[in-house]
Amino acid sequence: MDILQVLADATRSAIGPVAAVYALAAIGLNMHFGYTGLLNFGQVGFMLVGGYGVAVSVSTFGLPLWAGILVGIACAVALALLLGVPTLRLRADYLAITTIAVAEVARLVYRAEFLRDITGGVYGLQGFAGGFYDLNPFPSGRYGFGWLAFNARDLWMMTVAWGLVLLASVLMWLLVHSPWGRVIKGIREDEDAVRSLGKNVFVYKMQSLVLGGVFGALAGAMLVVNQQTITPDQFMPQVTFYLWAILLLGGAGRTLGPVLGSVVMWFLLTASDSVLRQLTSSGVITFITNSEIGGIRHALVGVALVVLIVFRPQGLIGNRKEMLVNVK
Repeated sequence: MDILQVLADATRSAIGPVAAVYALAAIGLNMHFGYTGLLNFGQVGFMLVGGYGVAVSVSTFGLPLWAGILVGIACAVALALLLGVPTLRLRADYLAITTIAVAEVARLVYRAEFLRDITGGVYGLQGFAGGFYDLNPFPSGRYGFGWLAFNARDLWMMTVAWGLVLLASVLMWLLVHSPWGRVIKGIREDEDAVRSLGKNVFVYKMQSLVLGGVFGALAGAMLVVNQQTITPDQFMPQVTFYLWAILLLGGAGRTLGPVLGSVVMWFLLTASDSVLRQLTSSGVITFITNSEIGGIRHALVGVALVVLIVFRPQGLIGNRKEMLVNVK
């Protein structure tokens, strides 16, 4: 088995644009759960409206890419209001049920035949990211060294995506260390105590839901720009649970928790995939086919996450107190 090839594949994936996209979406989820205690099981819904905001604006209505990103953010704000107004005054588990249901309903609506002229229906939309790559400042070629090298397109995408992750992380750190952040964390610990101090808990929760949703929309926009295509089935419910795995792996309630979780998660997924493919191609493992490797690698990483939760439930850099949620 070629260990260097495994490490090369895993490292490129861990620092690649997709890992950055998931880190950005997990930062939004960290705002919801890690700092505010909101049980959001529909973060993929914010990614969906962000991605389609870009794709529909550019492909269907001919708007520039920057306008499409603003449309995606506006859609995320509207979705947060739609989710939050009827549920944030109720118990936390109502929000959990509502978010997963609304995210799935949104996916089905976007793939509906009656919207095919706008959204492309089940076939989606393609070719809307040309304006982004036209801005690429890197000349054609390979950048890096040896096995850790990227082409100009991927390097430009990584620069923008990880740049957004850096800006989001800095913003999160500033917010949670401000008076607003102290109120948010107080709501997570005991919202009745915060309410007794005269704070409008509903407004603070809504602000948190909107902010985390905007991060999710930006992640969705970067995801579809990277792929230059979008279909509704990219935004299945399991994407949200990948984000939860990333958040819990890195550590909820920590600024760098989602970032570290995404890097480690994609490293493990790609490393296990590369190992399994090498073992099957060399004949060491004969009872697994190539079509089954995808599911098995997720099972292996899932076992690793279960072990982590048993022995270190706070995650790699988290705190046990961040895992406690008040669902009164």
